[in-house]
This record gives sequence, structure tokens and C-alpha cells, in this order.
Amino acid sequence: MKRFFQSVIVLILVLTTTSGICATPEIEILRQKVVAELMAPEVNESQIRHLMATIRPDGTWPGIDYVDVSNTGFQHARHLGNMVEMSRAFKKKGTRLKGDKKLKLAIYSAIDYWLANDFICENWWYNQIGTPIALNSVLLIMDTDLTKDRVEKAQPMIGRAHLTATGARPSGDRIKIAGILAKNLLYRRDEVQFTEVIKVIEGEIKFNTGQRGMQHDYSFHHREDRVNNTLSYGLGYADAFVEWAAFVAGTKYQFSEKPLQQLIDYYLDGICKQMVYGKYNDPGTKNRDITRAERHRAMGTTAPERLLKTTDYRKGELEEIIKIRKEEAAPTLSFGKFFWQTEHFSFQRPTFYTSVRMHSTRNDNMEVPYNGEGLMNHHRGDGTNYITRTGDEYTNIAPVYDWQKIPGTTILQKPALPSENEIQKKGLTDFVGAVTDGKYGAVAYDFKSAHDPLAAKKAWFFFDNEYVCLGTGINSSAKLEVATTINQCLLHGEVMVMSGNQKSMVAKGERQLEKVKWVLHDGIGYVFPEAQKVYLSNQVQTGSWFKINRQSDSPKDEVNKDVFKLWLDHGQQPRNASYQYIVVPATTEQEMDKAGQQIAILSNTPEIQAVKHTGLNICQAVFYTSGEIKVADNLIIGMDSPATVMVKTDGSSIKQISVADPSRKLGKIHITVSQKMEKSGENFRSSYNEKKRVTEISIDLPQTVYAGQSVTIEM
Repeated sequence: MKRFFQSVIVLILVLTTTSGICATPEIEILRQKVVAELMAPEVNESQIRHLMATIRPDGTWPGIDYVDVSNTGFQHARHLGNMVEMSRAFKKKGTRLKGDKKLKLAIYSAIDYWLANDFICENWWYNQIGTPIALNSVLLIMDTDLTKDRVEKAQPMIGRAHLTATGARPSGDRIKIAGILAKNLLYRRDEVQFTEVIKVIEGEIKFNTGQRGMQHDYSFHHREDRVNNTLSYGLGYADAFVEWAAFVAGTKYQFSEKPLQQLIDYYLDGICKQMVYGKYNDPGTKNRDITRAERHRAMGTTAPERLLKTTDYRKGELEEIIKIRKEEAAPTLSFGKFFWQTEHFSFQRPTFYTSVRMHSTRNDNMEVPYNGEGLMNHHRGDGTNYITRTGDEYTNIAPVYDWQKIPGTTILQKPALPSENEIQKKGLTDFVGAVTDGKYGAVAYDFKSAHDPLAAKKAWFFFDNEYVCLGTGINSSAKLEVATTINQCLLHGEVMVMSGNQKSMVAKGERQLEKVKWVLHDGIGYVFPEAQKVYLSNQVQTGSWFKINRQSDSPKDEVNKDVFKLWLDHGQQPRNASYQYIVVPATTEQEMDKAGQQIAILSNTPEIQAVKHTGLNICQAVFYTSGEIKVADNLIIGMDSPATVMVKTDGSSIKQISVADPSRKLGKIHITVSQKMEKSGENFRSSYNEKKRVTEISIDLPQTVYAGQSVTIEM
């Protein structure tokens, strides 16, 4: 570290004496930090030599379409990437290409071609973010090895990343664009403007519920459609802030503690709790990015490591995330979290993760298929319920997916999906929500399809080793089949079925199975409390990336993958059809015969859906109207309005009640219980009604930005 500071001081003296530029020590230290990070990646010398060998005299490369600047084209980004890689190779110590004269000429040729043409893409992102990032990186890396003329020509192009740019929307891409501007100001050693931009970056960490940005439940909305963008734009939002928080830590520009703590809360309680074990992306959070090829790999550790450099706040939790991502520790966290601003429920145990994605009158169903991506996402907000043990169950399944059999959804089986212009729709129902105490929870979805004449009451009830899926009031006027899909994932290993009293391994193919009690695939069991007819497919499915993603570099070749698909058929024009099944993750064939024995389905009607777990002494219920449910011989729970409720008992006595209002219309919830209790707290009151022989409990509900959040009271 001492040598580093000495070298910086020497550099400052050289700059002030040779170029007339005056930079303060801290500005120069920050500049060198940025450059050091740009230089960190390894150099692939063979790749660089290939770029040198194939560059044309005019500074272009074969295989890049320099004419198409459309949203789905713009292969020019590859040209920019080549420039950055070559610049790194030219300057990186320890490589045989450092200072190579032929490489330098190739870099000049590529830069000159870009500067002469100044390519503008129809997608604003490249003009205000992608291109400025690449050009600024080249300037920072090459530094004095670039001529003054080239630097001056590049500045207007980099300068498109500025705080009044159309893309620099507050709580959106503003923080990212401000970061690009900050790096350019470091390159120019403009301390005055740099100071102002750092203040802008720090100020962007704030709640912006109801608009673009971080919501009060720690989800993230990039647009006014209120679609969940936590693991896409919301991740970039966090990364941009974290990058600068680490850069300026220990300097006079250091961020204050409040935004740092808020960002860490958002990272741990928003981002990480929408990931499988805080490690892999939850496929249920994906929008159009589900149609991009990916590798099954853990999220990186850069962001949490940087956060640890800035503060000790929630240090242990950040360290645990790092260890999990590095596979130095197994997951330990158990939680149930409802993102009430986003209609997304996440549930985790150390051996599995699952989620439910919904939409309502408050939130649109899905992102628009911008730039030709996500062309078949019509139903992916219709109660999607992905279940994973390894995080690899759905990796790159998209090109062969049956897009009308999304896990957890009830969908009208149309001959073809509507136009891609019909994907995003406003929700038609407001009774969408969940009740949770932070560990267990129940999800309620008064589903009305935004695409088809179809409605259903759907609910999920989550416990430690299993969860229950109920559907009722399934009605459709269309003369088409209606299917509820239990799962559709990559086929991993054999499929076992218990039909009647016969257990068998299913050969590959597609079939209808009668009197099925359970199905087991890849360590996940599906139990039917009442033996019933199911449909099962475990065979090759065919498709292509280009069919779902029209980007110019999207492969057009046929893709084949083995897929497991399990669903229920409700027939044509169903009237008050229903379903019930139990998902048992992380189980074995030997355990399947006993699976679900502690589950009691108390009701599955259009009025009330309720489940009791006899082992945990937990009852969860969804009331679509006022009514009552018998929990035990001596315990009846009544509700005078639609709501969700979870009751924990100790023997025959209630010890805890959690409630929520999915409709977000109530100020209080009124419950009656057939036991004598008289207790009050800060947000609830109870009194015993001698005449009715019930305890009447009134619970205050959260309002404004917290409406939809659960309340838990101890009795």
C-alpha cells in the first residue's frame, strides 16, 4: 500500500509538471482504483492475436453487421468490446502483448473507425450507457497512449451519459449513467463536477414506492407498469451504487451510513431473498431475460465484498452470502417473504426454494417484449410457481418450453398464443396477496385471466417440508381445454408413479395416468390427497432460441431437451372445477408413502380455502368472503370480510395470529375465535362476547405504502 501511494504521488508530480493538469491526491487515487479494476480481468492472448490478424484495413472486423442499428441488431457492441480487450492487452503487465506496436496500430484503427462513424442505435441504452462505458474504458486504460485528437473526438460520444439524458430517470438508470459520468470526470480530473456527481449517486439510494425505483418492500420497479425488475434493473441499480461506495470508502467523498444501510437492507432482504439460496436467480423473477441463454453458475461475490469494505452493518449476513456463493457453506436461512408492492412471494428452506408470481389491478402481468425478447411470456405472471432444489431445474429450458404450461398456472390451452403485442396486460383483480409471519405463509390469488375468458380461486400454503396447492371456482366459457400445470422442468433421471397400489417407473413418452396417488421426479414429490387422473410427459421437446428471442445473434438452430411435464386437465368450459396437490421437495421414494400425512385440507371452495398442518399446529386460510372455518373440535375462526389469516396454536389454545388484506381496502380486520381471550396490544384489541361465546379481535392494518403487508400479534 505504501508503494501504491508513493507511485500515485509521483504520477501527480509528473502530470502537474508535464501537462499542466492539477489533480488532488484523492482524485488521482480514485482514478487509479478505477483503472486497476478495468485491468483486473485476464487477457486471452490468442484471442487478441486473432483480433489483430482479422481486423481489416478500415478498422472493422468480419462477421459484424455494421449497417443494422436496430433494437434487435446492433452487433457494433462486439466492435466496442474488442477495443476494450485489445486496450487491456496492450497495457497489462506480464503479457507478451504489452506495448506491442502492431496491437497499438490495430487499436487506433478500430477507434478511428468508430469515431468516424459514431454509430447510433435505435435502442437508447447503447447510446447513453453501452457505448459510453466502452469508450470511457478505452480512454482510462490507454490514457497517454491515445492522441489528444482521438480523446477530443470520443468525449461527445461518452458525454451522452449525462444527468439530463433521457435515460437518466431518477431511481432508474440515473445511478448507472451518473457512474459513467463520474469515471469520465476522473479521466478528465475534474474534481468540482466529480464531487457533485458523487452526491447524486449517494442520493439515489431511497424509497420511491409507486414510481420507478426501490419499493418499501425492497423490490424494484424499473417502469411505471410496476412489473418486478429486482433481479434485472434492480440488480444493476445496486451494483452501480456499491461500486462507488467501495471506490470512495475512506476518502472525503465517502457515503454516509444511512444510504449504505438502506442499500444493504435492499440487497439482503430484496435481491438475495428473490434468489435461490441467495445464490441463483429465481426463474419466477425473470421477464424477457428468460429467453437469453445462460450458464448455471452462482452470482458473483463482488457486490457483498465491496459492501463489507464500507460498513460493518449486517456483516455476518453478507459474509454468509459470500460463503454460499463460493460453495464454502450450505444455506441455513428459512423464510417466507411477500413483496406486497410487487405481488411476489418467496419461500426458502435449507433444502429447497420456491416462489409464486402474480399480478393485480395494481401491477401489470409482465414486461413488454422489448427488443424482440420474451416473445411468449403471456402467462408467466398468472400464478407461476417454480420449485427448485439445485437452482438448475430450469436452466435454458426456454427454447423448448410449452408456454401454455407454466408451473403453477391455470391456462386456457389455445391453438397458439396471441401476438407478442398482446403480452403486457393490466390486471383484472385486486384480491392478490399473502399472509406471512416471516417464516411460514399462505398466498391468495383471485385469478382472472387478462387474456382469456377464465377465472379461478388459487392458493398456496407453505410449511417446512411441503406446501399445498389448491384451486377452485375454475370457470371458462371457451370451448378449449383448461389445464393446471404442476411443473415443467428439465428431465433429470427417472420418474416414479404410484397409481392405485402399483408403484412403477415411467418409460419416456406422454400419457394419461389414472388413480395417481403421487409422482416423484428429481427428488421432488407431488402428492394427490385424493387419487386422480393426471397427465405426464417425460420426453424430448423441440424448439429454438430465435422463436422466442429475435435478437440478431439469437441462434436459429433446432434445440432438443429432455423435459418433465406434469399437469391436470379440467376439460372444456369447466364449471367450478377444482384441484388439490401437495409438493414435497427434497424427498425420496421411501418417504413418499408417508408424504403429506400431516396435512389436512379443511376447505377448498370459492368462499374459503384453508389448510391445517397437524405437526406444526398451524392453520392458514384464505377468506374470499365473510365466513368461518373449523380448525379443531373446540376452535372455530370467523372473519367478517375477505382476508388471509394464519393461526398458530399450542394444543387447543391460540398463541399467534397473522393477518393481511390482499385487496388493500381495509383499515382493520375483525376476527372471531371460539375461545375466551382478553388481551390488547399496540395494534389490536380483543374482548369476549358472552352472548355469542366468542372472542372478537380487531387488528389494525398497515396503510399507504405498507398496505398489503402482514401483521402478526401474540396472544
